[in-house]
Amino acid sequence: MSNDPQHPVNGPPSIEKIKAQSNYLRGQIADELSQPTDHFTTETAHLLKHHGMYQQDDRDRRVLLGDLSAKKQKTYQFMVRTGVPGGRLTSQQLLAHLELADKYGNGTLRITSRQDLQMHGLAKQDLRAVLKRIHEIGLTTMATCGDVHRNVVCCPAPYRGDPVRGQIQWMAGQIAEALSPRTHAYREIWLGDSPVACPQESEIEPIYGKTYLPRKFKVGLGLPGDNCADVYCQDVGLLAVSRNYDVIGYNVLVGGGMGMTPAKHGTFPVLALRMAYARADQILDLLRAIVRVFRDFGNRLDRKRARLKYLVADWGIERFKQKVEQYLGYELPPPEPDEVWDIDDHLGWREQGDGRFFYGLHVPSGRIQDAGELRLKSALRDICDGHGPAVCLTPGQNLLLGDVYWEDRLNIEDHLRHCGLRLVGEITNVRRWSSACVSLPTCPLALTESERALPDIIREMEGEVARLGLQQEVFALRMTGCTNGCSRPYNADIGIVGRAAGRYAIHLGGRRIGDRLSFLYRDGVPLEQLVATLVAVLDYFKQHRQEGETLGDFCHRVGCKELTAALRG
Repeated sequence: MSNDPQHPVNGPPSIEKIKAQSNYLRGQIADELSQPTDHFTTETAHLLKHHGMYQQDDRDRRVLLGDLSAKKQKTYQFMVRTGVPGGRLTSQQLLAHLELADKYGNGTLRITSRQDLQMHGLAKQDLRAVLKRIHEIGLTTMATCGDVHRNVVCCPAPYRGDPVRGQIQWMAGQIAEALSPRTHAYREIWLGDSPVACPQESEIEPIYGKTYLPRKFKVGLGLPGDNCADVYCQDVGLLAVSRNYDVIGYNVLVGGGMGMTPAKHGTFPVLALRMAYARADQILDLLRAIVRVFRDFGNRLDRKRARLKYLVADWGIERFKQKVEQYLGYELPPPEPDEVWDIDDHLGWREQGDGRFFYGLHVPSGRIQDAGELRLKSALRDICDGHGPAVCLTPGQNLLLGDVYWEDRLNIEDHLRHCGLRLVGEITNVRRWSSACVSLPTCPLALTESERALPDIIREMEGEVARLGLQQEVFALRMTGCTNGCSRPYNADIGIVGRAAGRYAIHLGGRRIGDRLSFLYRDGVPLEQLVATLVAVLDYFKQHRQEGETLGDFCHRVGCKELTAALRG
């Protein structure tokens, strides 16, 4: 059966038919937007994702319809995601998002692991106003969700004198432009533009076609000495190959991805495979070729296996490479020996190389909010209004404030302390390297808590790590509320993965630099027993580690069998 995007298969899933009949992502969005309802139909809600928003249900606010009804009344709201290629913003763009979150949303912003900005709790009638304002400040929500290329991830650190970082940041912008959808639907529906004269179909979406991609497609650019972009978790990871401070090309990694469905045989998290080396001037054409291969041969029958990683796994890397070369028109050499060897979270004060500084600010799980005595949102307003720093969102969901003059550093620290925030030197390593996905109450895939549960876990872990004398140990702990792996738990030192209400799987043996998968250590662990289970592992690590061995390397070396035997019960 053909997977030609111009001739989508009939039958389930119907999403392919919805896209094919949408007139390039228009569908009935405009008509339903004008109707006095609080939500869109299921078909339209799927198309909305391509425009950068999710229709969600706040499960905390559900009420039963009646004693005799098992059905629950949904309370609809919307999440809007702004794309920020490479994570680079201005102060004014950040301030505008804070204002929108206060006026229309739930008062918080969230930095995602793809360097997007998310607003939660929006009402249907406010969507057009929000998207217009985002357009006015030079950004867009288009293609931050849906079956298209998502926001391109890249190290955003503003080292002004580093030509290598400057070149990969420039490349991130080029990739974002090259792989953006060309449909005029977004501008017509949300910005009020008049419909354009209909060109030939091949000119509307020359890369994607009428049905776009089988599923989402993610690209990340990293450096061997700084894999903050986690290139092995991407559909396509581009690892910069530099010589004499010049990026001459990239090692191209393909087929990474964290999501899995336990009930679906043949789904799994996997790290990308090294496919080839490509010169810098070949990257855009190469990416277009990979997208087209995915478009034409990706699984459009089963969305659970529709990601690029399954095409690579099913074909094997050599066959996949040959097909890409066929689309590209020439052969590619094997990868250069350059590999990932370190990672930087860019926190604290750093010299930019131009006489100014940037400050890396820790943002717990990327959530920008005022909560009790911790008033991060207020601090950022004061700093952006008073100093106008360049703003960078990191793949680690933190925030960099750049272009700061020496004499302004203490003033910025005062703003942070005044708002109850700890400086980086006052944050434990446990807290610094931990993150969680959003999960409940709004994510439709969530099985249990994640972001709301992590703070208590971290506080308890901090005390236990100090008791064990392991305060100087650095390990990444990532938590999710389901197996989809949005916080990338499967390649961390410790991954906590939601499996059912109040129960989690613990994965061990990955590592912070992101180039190794973890193994399943325990499944079905109750929330209240997570810390005790991990502390037993840390205690065993302390007693039996080799000199200089990290927690992740130790668990990888001894393996699941030994850990389980030693810590049974």
